[in-house]
Amino acid sequence: MATIRESKRQVVFKRTALLCFALLAISCGSKSEAPGPIITAPKPQVPVDKNWSFETTPVWADEFNYTGEPDPAKWGYDIGGSGWGNNELQYYTDSRSNSNVADGTLKITARKENMQGKEYTSARLVSKDKGDFLYGRFEIKAKLPTGRGTWPALWMLPTDWAYGGWPKSGEIDIMEHVGYDQNRVHITVHTEAYNHGKNTQKGKSKIIETASTAFHLYRVDWTPYAIRGYIDDQPVFEFINEGKGFEEWPFDKKFHFLMNIAVGGNWGGAEGVDPAVYPQSMEVDYVRVYEMIEK
Repeated sequence: MATIRESKRQVVFKRTALLCFALLAISCGSKSEAPGPIITAPKPQVPVDKNWSFETTPVWADEFNYTGEPDPAKWGYDIGGSGWGNNELQYYTDSRSNSNVADGTLKITARKENMQGKEYTSARLVSKDKGDFLYGRFEIKAKLPTGRGTWPALWMLPTDWAYGGWPKSGEIDIMEHVGYDQNRVHITVHTEAYNHGKNTQKGKSKIIETASTAFHLYRVDWTPYAIRGYIDDQPVFEFINEGKGFEEWPFDKKFHFLMNIAVGGNWGGAEGVDPAVYPQSMEVDYVRVYEMIEK
């Protein structure tokens, strides 16, 4: 009988052991369902310069070899006199007196005349939804106005503002000039990290002795790696993609052209406006876009 009782104790012991192992397994299983280590998103990668080249035939262009209003299939207008964020003095119109094509060039003209409470008129042409581009070579051949208070620009803005309002989505200034600093031409970019509001903007300038008496070629080559600016095919400016995200590099979305003459404003009017110099015109010989060749 003693042997039989001993066997029963062994059975009870084994069953108890198995139950403990089962409970331990369940306990371990519940721990395995606890959150694992936090996985952070990979940092943006710094792009490699692939030495991209560009097509030799423009994918989009306006040679201004016609007469009348700027081609409505390629250009629209910003209209109004809101100050445009810079306390500018002009009212932008779509009038032929402010933008007109004749003799092979487009003339954008700022005039001393009253309109809608403003003392000056001018024009600001835009290619938005008619010429929108991601990467490429952008060329504008132009002759600039002169005189204190003039502020001509050939530039680009984002079409969809994917990263938010200015300067989050970026700005590319192919050419910018202020009349009180005659012959100094600027090439600049603006982003959330680099902009004149923070005094961190990235840009370069060059003295062009005949900026207002002769045509010069203003050009930007825009690739995933860098934005490079040229005047008469001579390198002036380089802004490299640091691979840190949109705050530094929002230039991975489509942009469009703007061409205008502002009057006065925070920069253009920093040394006042001379009303005697108006009317003043910026002449544009052509605008050309060459597609980047993918690699």
